[in-house]
Amino acid sequence: MNIKEAKEQIKNAMTAYFTKDAFGKYVIPPEVQRPVFLMGPPGIGKTAIMEQIASELGVGMVAYSMTHHTRQSAIGLPYIEKKTYGGKEYTVSEYTMSEIIASVYDLMEATGLKEGILFLDEINCVSETLAPAMLQFLQYKTFGRHRVPEGWIVVTAGNPSEYNSSVRNFDIVTWDRLKRIDVQPDYSVWREYAHVRGIHPSVTTYLDIRKDDFYRVELTVDGRNFITARGWTDLSDMIKLYEHHNLPVDEKLIGQYLQDPKTAREFSVYYGLFSKYRSDYQVDKILAGQASLEVKARAMAARFDERLALLGLLLDGISEQLRDVFRMEQGLTELMGIVKNIRIDLARPGTDPAQALQKQIDGLEKKIETGRLASSLSADGIYACRTAIALLEDQRSRLAAEKGTAAQAVQGLKTAFDGQVEALKNRAVETGDCLANLFAFCGEVFAEGQEMVVLVNELTISRYGLHFISRYGCEAYFAYSKKLLFREQQQEILSQMDLLEEGWEQDPV
Repeated sequence: MNIKEAKEQIKNAMTAYFTKDAFGKYVIPPEVQRPVFLMGPPGIGKTAIMEQIASELGVGMVAYSMTHHTRQSAIGLPYIEKKTYGGKEYTVSEYTMSEIIASVYDLMEATGLKEGILFLDEINCVSETLAPAMLQFLQYKTFGRHRVPEGWIVVTAGNPSEYNSSVRNFDIVTWDRLKRIDVQPDYSVWREYAHVRGIHPSVTTYLDIRKDDFYRVELTVDGRNFITARGWTDLSDMIKLYEHHNLPVDEKLIGQYLQDPKTAREFSVYYGLFSKYRSDYQVDKILAGQASLEVKARAMAARFDERLALLGLLLDGISEQLRDVFRMEQGLTELMGIVKNIRIDLARPGTDPAQALQKQIDGLEKKIETGRLASSLSADGIYACRTAIALLEDQRSRLAAEKGTAAQAVQGLKTAFDGQVEALKNRAVETGDCLANLFAFCGEVFAEGQEMVVLVNELTISRYGLHFISRYGCEAYFAYSKKLLFREQQQEILSQMDLLEEGWEQDPV
């Protein structure tokens, strides 16, 4: 299955495992909950989906790569203890708590979360000395004498033997105690993730044309060449930073992430063309509705790969605006709850206004820290908290300097909040206009070509695009969606008619 299907399988299993009966006990007792074993090639996104699951379920997560552990760090260090058996004293070996189990308790103390996921990666690549303890853990959820706390579900992962020479095969007894899920690379699924992650458009448009370059591992005379989803993601992040600092993105840089010389060279050439398209087409002017006749004529005459690159640039430009609107809404929602709390605090006699604001700022900082530790807060959630903190910091500094009263604090917050609401309205109107201009330009230069299908589909699967359109509307989007749906229905009817005609010819009455 692909990584998206694997995520749903694991999330459903977690939901079942976390289910409690009327007495507050887990319906499936922790000792018989099978650990999940996620088998898949490296760099496919196994850790990423576990972080997403923890965030969506609102539970904690502790992650370890087992190849970094020794037997001592996994099961604990030995020490001598004296015990009495049958009236006679003996010296026995005990073990300190496992570093891994201790990390779970540390997270519980730091965040207050009593349920979570213990994710252990590369468990089938552990050292020879750790292997017996690892097998014992998979069967009994214990390292040494210490068990995983109740409420914490074990999820593990490993690589197939063709990707790692140090892989150890499990016996049937061990496999029979695991929920095994095999995962394969799937570009279409990663493409959806790319929208949320904000992958650089040069990467997505290149891979749209050359999907075979998305994931590959080959053994050559010069060694093993490989390209992974992680490689493309990390390269995307670096390209953005290089562009921000006006640094050259060349084959030398690309080859550090794409460990396949041929693909690195080809993407380097494509990136050069992509950068030229960005300069030539002036995307900002297109989104502003100011595309020149020359630009329109060039787009009409362009080859499909150039058109696709242009579409990627346009979608990247509008996506930034759509994301900004989404994050402004998230920030306002966060701020609304904070303002209510501050008003309640300020209603109490003797409350210092600046301290009341600082209390809420500290609460938001704690929320961010807890979310990071437990992998339970998304990047958008963190951004919303940071937005609220920035506004509160500004108000707190002003109150402290002016020694403002509670009434002034409330009025200042209301004014700031109203300003944020007005800014959101203006941004939404600007973004709506740019979206309309995008459809007008594409409709003119691409007519009813395949590019319009791509445009509508990209906005549909985009989290930010779909949110904006459902909230603020977009007449052109709905019109093209209806037209494309009608066309698909026509094609389906024609296909059915072809099948009927074939059947008629083969079996006439």
